[in-house]
Amino acid sequence: MNRVKRIVLRLFVVCIVLGILGVMTVFIVSNVVKNNTKDDILYIVRGEVEFNPVSRDSLQAFDADCIMVLGAGIKDSETPSDMLRDRLDVGIALYKAGLAPKLLLTGDNGQVSHNEIHVMLNYAKAAGVPEEDLFCDHAGFSTYDSMHRASSIFQAERIIVVTQEYHQYRALYIGEKLGLTVVGVGSDQRSYFGDSMREMREMLARFKDFFKVMVKSEPVLGGEAIPISGSGLISHGE
Repeated sequence: MNRVKRIVLRLFVVCIVLGILGVMTVFIVSNVVKNNTKDDILYIVRGEVEFNPVSRDSLQAFDADCIMVLGAGIKDSETPSDMLRDRLDVGIALYKAGLAPKLLLTGDNGQVSHNEIHVMLNYAKAAGVPEEDLFCDHAGFSTYDSMHRASSIFQAERIIVVTQEYHQYRALYIGEKLGLTVVGVGSDQRSYFGDSMREMREMLARFKDFFKVMVKSEPVLGGEAIPISGSGLISHGE
């Protein structure tokens, strides 16, 4: 019996050590991703969506092919979540400021009952963005897929990425590792419910995508090219 207890105790200690090492590895990888991309976040928008002259000049000099707005959930079939609304407002403000000629809206349209793209497209059109300048990626099921398809399907090379700051690090890291030239504009307009839990999940996602970009796996869906330099009407699917 004592021998069995010793074996159980040793296994317990091994599990604890492995758990600690796993947590440490996730923290280290998360910090690597953040440190590699923090200088590529040009400007964090706080409060009203306004861009000071310095940020405007930096973004203008970047000469982007498009502004990518990453999906963030919807409240219902016609209403963006608070996080998504803020991303859209910032992306639209960038477009109207003349900082890129096209808007690339990317999100999850995997189910009839959850169509982020429908909501994002209608919101941007209602804000006065011309339909031909709006490109829709209906298969942006993940940040990795969105960044990969921006290159492989939409043939963009230089992208301004719009999302909240916590998410920027991973999006930019993926983009850079896939060969894109990317900068980020943070769309944090308020505090969001569940920020602490969201940051914990994001650390795990950084860990996952840190290794995913190493093998450069294909996105869930491919498709024919829709060059960002042309008209976005063909991508709307409505």
